[in-house]
Amino acid sequence: MKMKRIVSTLLAGVMAMSLVACTGSSAPADTGAAEQPAAEQPAAEPAAEPAAEPAAVESTDSSEPISLTMWCIATESDSNRHSYEAAIADMQAKYPDINFTWEAFENQSYKTKIKAAVSANEMPDIFFTWSCAFLGDFVEAGKVYCLDDAYENYKSELPEVMLGNSTYDGKHYGVPLTMNIVGLFANMDLLKQVGYDEIPGTYEDFIACCDKLKAAGIIPFGCAGKETWCVTEYLESVIEKSAGADTLNDIFLGKSTWNNQDVADAVDTFQSLVTNGYFDPSGIGLTNDEVKNNFMAGKYAFYMNGTWNCADFAANEEFKTKVKVGEFPVINADKSKLGQLIGGPSDTLAVAASSPNAERAADYAFELGKYICHYGYLDGCGLPAWTPYGDTSSVNELTQTVAQIVAGADSMVLFGDTAMSADSANTYLSYVDQVYGCLLDGTQFIEGLAKDIQ
Repeated sequence: MKMKRIVSTLLAGVMAMSLVACTGSSAPADTGAAEQPAAEQPAAEPAAEPAAEPAAVESTDSSEPISLTMWCIATESDSNRHSYEAAIADMQAKYPDINFTWEAFENQSYKTKIKAAVSANEMPDIFFTWSCAFLGDFVEAGKVYCLDDAYENYKSELPEVMLGNSTYDGKHYGVPLTMNIVGLFANMDLLKQVGYDEIPGTYEDFIACCDKLKAAGIIPFGCAGKETWCVTEYLESVIEKSAGADTLNDIFLGKSTWNNQDVADAVDTFQSLVTNGYFDPSGIGLTNDEVKNNFMAGKYAFYMNGTWNCADFAANEEFKTKVKVGEFPVINADKSKLGQLIGGPSDTLAVAASSPNAERAADYAFELGKYICHYGYLDGCGLPAWTPYGDTSSVNELTQTVAQIVAGADSMVLFGDTAMSADSANTYLSYVDQVYGCLLDGTQFIEGLAKDIQ
């Protein structure tokens, strides 16, 4: 089927563009990418004969019963929850000799918890992590098990290019799951009330739409100020579509200074959206789950967030007919263009070097990651890092639209708090928080970060 072919071309091509966004003291290896074929239009076709699921590969000591633990962020309200539950159920049925237990934690608190666990050497056997500098800090500290030997068993199912963001000094330390970008989700019922049948394609029309929504008593945007990463989904898109992907990417890489006037202007542009009343003022004290629920309930016209949300939106029978996903419009055409996206392969499983069963945990992590990717793709939680298998005809229309957007991508810049080192990311998020609260303007933002991030 055509959708399946689109994803296959993406695996070796467009997704690899995000690899250049990685940074950190342990630099990920460069990975070449084949030229991307032109995107095909997804269409409903009879499902192809499902590919046979590859047989599991067991390590040599697999006869001995063991216990393995895992930490992740797939909480009850997380879009990925079902993919984890289904994958773990498959693994537990296949490997009854392995006593597998897992815990899920809220996104922001998990970042603190896993860093503390690494420092104290009190890690679970397998743990969720973001790739690039976030994982790189743990690798440099010698706390992550090298997966090179285990990867040999899965090369035919997991393209090497997808491991680029978790490869350091030529060695593999992570099992990639799915990839996502920041999407501009729109409640089309609300947009139709002010005369729009499609998501506005130009920035001028986009602002005009926001003004019409405001005049009609409809809040254009919802954003969770209580979780600063949600604010970056908006701010980074505005910066990228103002200053350009290369500029933002070089700043995240540490190749360029934050003291950039184009970035300052973009921050002021974002802040003007806040001061003009386009954002729900109560959002500054809300969580992402609360904001997303408000969006689905019709309180906001737009919601900028990761495309893993396609799963929840498509699963809601009432809401799925109302929502569309698109790309944030270009603000400065001299510096940016459509196809410059925020996102890329980031969600990863890793194995603790301190695990008493690290070798078997590595094999388990790869196979578990394959299943999480499979179910997550079917659910609409992202595009797959692993080669799809079986019948994928049920992939929802929102995810198909995301595949088209990614297929037309010019470049990708990985999420800033993942691309930068932990200390730099924390500093960056602190400044973003102050921008959203209108405590800093663009000039203060760039000058402060240029001083505080060396």
